[in-house]
Amino acid sequence: MMPTLVSLNPKAAQFTSKSLKMLIGGQWVDAISGKRREIRNPADGTVITTAPDAGREDVNQAVIQARKAFEGSWSKVKPNERAKLILKLADLIEENAEEFAHLDTLDYGQPLTLTSNFAAAAADNFRYYAGWATKITGETHTSSVPGEIFNYTRREPLGVCGGIVPWNAPLMNAVMKISAPLAVGNTVVIKPSEETPISLLRLGELIQEAGFPDGVVNIVTGDGPTAGDALASHPDVDKIAFTGSTAVGRKIIENSAVNIKKVTLELGGKSAHVIFSDADYETALKNAANAVFWNSGQVCFAGSRLFVERGIYDNFVSDLAEYASKYKLGNGFDETTVIGPLISAKQQERVLHYMDIGQREGAEMLTGGKALESELQNGYFVKPTVMANVNSDMTIAREEIFGPVVSAIPFDSEEEVIRLANQTEYGLGGGICTTNLKKAHKVAHAMKTGNVWINTYNITEPNSPFGGYKQSGLGRENGAASIDAYTEVKNVWVDLN
Repeated sequence: MMPTLVSLNPKAAQFTSKSLKMLIGGQWVDAISGKRREIRNPADGTVITTAPDAGREDVNQAVIQARKAFEGSWSKVKPNERAKLILKLADLIEENAEEFAHLDTLDYGQPLTLTSNFAAAAADNFRYYAGWATKITGETHTSSVPGEIFNYTRREPLGVCGGIVPWNAPLMNAVMKISAPLAVGNTVVIKPSEETPISLLRLGELIQEAGFPDGVVNIVTGDGPTAGDALASHPDVDKIAFTGSTAVGRKIIENSAVNIKKVTLELGGKSAHVIFSDADYETALKNAANAVFWNSGQVCFAGSRLFVERGIYDNFVSDLAEYASKYKLGNGFDETTVIGPLISAKQQERVLHYMDIGQREGAEMLTGGKALESELQNGYFVKPTVMANVNSDMTIAREEIFGPVVSAIPFDSEEEVIRLANQTEYGLGGGICTTNLKKAHKVAHAMKTGNVWINTYNITEPNSPFGGYKQSGLGRENGAASIDAYTEVKNVWVDLN
């Protein structure tokens, strides 16, 4: 029986019925080269629309316009007026929340339940940072220098801030690179993933509708090696924020050296999720699945290394496999769908390749693999996959797969699992399930990672800093950390004698 799909929101249908353009200096434009790129629906492989394929000169024009706005009209907008504009934008996102959810589901395949939450979170994020606009403060300092010296600091915006956005939550990841910079008075040039630009371009229309001056937010569409590289290496960009792979993050750092620009990187992960035998079993089972299968496993902090205390290992892993096998795969517009497709055929091939490597190295696939159902054949679907009999030396336990694949590893003691959890080049997320809070805090403090969830997983909020240790990144997004990341501190000395 074929699923009954929710009809595409009329505004979303209208927006995607046209060839999309970029927003540069308040104008909607094509790439100077005239090149365009097809945007495909990962649920069935069909072409949704096309978008400009920006080159270096397009990026340069966007930076020029952002600089012009920063030094001109935007510099004259007072903090309370910035706050009003950001709040207006948040209201517009909320008014069009269904459209944004539908655009993201169409563009990257995930269920409407998930993309609807992201649309709501996008509005909340803007509202949070609107509150910061009028609360940027400096400090006064005592001075031991002879005479009357007044010593104070002030926070000032950086200037032009670049953002490079991944495809695994396109709207939300973009908002996190726009809201804080605008709140403190910067201008923005942002590049969505070449595979998922649709919702960000629609956001550009609402930015204009909210009344932001031309050039304050510029959106360029194109691939990473060309447009992304041009943005990261541009000498007139003062800050770059990137979410993506660690390999590309290294390249961003290299490119940023041209003018020693500020850098925030949220990179890869291979997060450890620890299940102790004293955990509430059903809660732990649900958390273990949610930690790695949510968003089809396309999550940088996914709990993809599942450490289970040996006494319950066999039963827990078996039950997890049964739990995972019941997940409904399908089109995100089907209200019964729990897991959508991966973003592309390339990503599907990558994930399946890791499964093959795991089995060749001795792991056992208890459930999962490629979705073979006829109605899923044209999309990029992979079933929730549980790999058992894994050890920490195996490739699937070391490398980021970025798909719905969990590697289950047994452990015998707190000391051992702490050592194993930290035995990775990454440090973005981590989870602990136990009813012993003393143990929970001890292990959480010992884990070398930027985020730890105890008896839950996948929770983030705009007031809470997010980022990683080690090769999972530099700096933090969200919370007061973003205010620090998007401002410079100036120290002023005044001789009052």
